[in-house]
Amino acid sequence: MYEDYYRFSAKPFQLNPDPRFFFGSKGHKRAMAYLDYGLSLGEGFIVITGEVGAGKTTLVRNLFRQLESHNLVAAQLVSTQLDAEDTLRSVAASFGLEHEGLTKSSLLKNLEDFLAVAARQGKRALLVVDEAQNLTPRAVEELRMLSNFQTSERSLIQTFLLGQPEFRGILQSPDMQQLRQRVVASYHLGPLDADETRGYIEHRLRTVGWHGTPGFDDEAFAELHRFTGGIPRRLNTTCDRLLLFGFLEEKNHFGEAEVAEVIADLKNEVAHQDFHGTTGVNNHVQGSGGLNGEDGARLTQRIDQLERSVNRILPIVRKILYTVSERHAAAEEDAPSDNLDTSH
Repeated sequence: MYEDYYRFSAKPFQLNPDPRFFFGSKGHKRAMAYLDYGLSLGEGFIVITGEVGAGKTTLVRNLFRQLESHNLVAAQLVSTQLDAEDTLRSVAASFGLEHEGLTKSSLLKNLEDFLAVAARQGKRALLVVDEAQNLTPRAVEELRMLSNFQTSERSLIQTFLLGQPEFRGILQSPDMQQLRQRVVASYHLGPLDADETRGYIEHRLRTVGWHGTPGFDDEAFAELHRFTGGIPRRLNTTCDRLLLFGFLEEKNHFGEAEVAEVIADLKNEVAHQDFHGTTGVNNHVQGSGGLNGEDGARLTQRIDQLERSVNRILPIVRKILYTVSERHAAAEEDAPSDNLDTSH
């Protein structure tokens, strides 16, 4: 919606990981260096951890883009809340192999044959396991056993484990000793600092054709960093809403006040209350059931914020309806007439 208003070629802050928008912060560059090193070894496990939304998946997709696609056979396992055998079936399915109704020995045989053929064709096989902190010890063991597939010269498969920060603690447990021995590189991806936050926002804007409009004050960048903690996904969500706000209010410049107004709206939405804890009203009952002064003030403030949110949504609906109506009218004008001349 706001793309046309600001003359962007696409949405700059989409949530879907897209390697076109990869931003090389200090942390992301270092993580890429570890990935490159691990890949050069061609075996074992590479572990990348980071907060939700820190950019782990985008990092890996950027790496895949740099590799020659015809030499790469990659599969991604997203759902990791599975038992050991289902994990093995999911790996087979991710590589496009038959898996339904097969015994474990048949699954392993199919996987080994597939990987051997890929190796003979000079292709690298990579398995990317997301949300690795959800893996059970038995599921980890199944993945570790896959690393035993090898020829006399090389391993047939390499595995990336992407997980949230708690996965680092899980790796230190006694159950993970054998996996730790197979880890060839690991890195924890931290948040962006204040300067990197500004660079990240400007980079994504430039990628879609930004030439300074809308503009941002230094205070606006600082407020965005404070609210999001430098987490890329949170930045995407907040900046997307900021641009929508700018479109509705016809603003071409953002300062601290505009950012603060958008943040106030986001804090009242359930989907965003995990940014800095919940923001709901503390409904402790006092005596006969009334709210105390502090709670009453919070309730009034929240009602005011919700009212502002509704008042912003209404113009969106009106603009959509107006645009649809205009396009419908234009289509009717351009359409050839169906009236036939029946005069003789």
